[in-house]
Amino acid sequence: MQNSRILVVEDDTELCELVAGRLREAGYEVDTAATGVEALRRVEAHVPDLVILDIMLPELDGLEVCRRLRASHPLLYIIMLTARTGEVDRVVGLEVGADDYVTKPFSLHELVARVRSALRRLRLTQEQAMEPADAILAYDDLSIDPMRREVRRAGDLLHLTVREFDLLVFLTRHPDRPFTRMQLLDKVWDIQYEGYDRTVDSHVQRLRAKIEDDPGNPRFIRTVWGVGYKFQSEALE
Repeated sequence: MQNSRILVVEDDTELCELVAGRLREAGYEVDTAATGVEALRRVEAHVPDLVILDIMLPELDGLEVCRRLRASHPLLYIIMLTARTGEVDRVVGLEVGADDYVTKPFSLHELVARVRSALRRLRLTQEQAMEPADAILAYDDLSIDPMRREVRRAGDLLHLTVREFDLLVFLTRHPDRPFTRMQLLDKVWDIQYEGYDRTVDSHVQRLRAKIEDDPGNPRFIRTVWGVGYKFQSEALE
């Protein structure tokens, strides 16, 4: 996806130009926006493949922009930038729908690597969607259609983000097998960095809220204490 289109939303003009320039050098088409309102307008005019979104923006902050983009474009990949270092701020960004986050100050090399990784995962997901149409994964009243990227519970369509969908598909394709957080970061996020465990936990919590009857006592995505998570193929009593 070397010709993928990226929108950089950052009100710091110098930083915005540095990020946009580095991404263009890497072969991507890049558009920019300096405010939250402008970002929404640009996405509606031409939906990009990926958005790099600063959390502190004039007119409309990045969290609200992320929330609105996620509501209107559930498959849009969003990387959030934040100067805040507290875990709570990063988790809030993930809970409103961001797929990933990068904390300032950051290395341009790392940011481009994260973008490349995200777009590579999107490409692989698209290729996996070319599997036979009957390759629907079904467990009890939960069904996952990789080709259409649709998940249903009792026939009702659920709205999952790109990363939530990828995580669910990966776990359901390996039922009853526990995975560590680092393994999930590697297989689903294509990230091999320590320190991102909370990213996995946040996505699991959001996914449980959407597919479980009782997220506090899940029957599908279960915690394996001391290890990580697994998808339970049969409901436990």
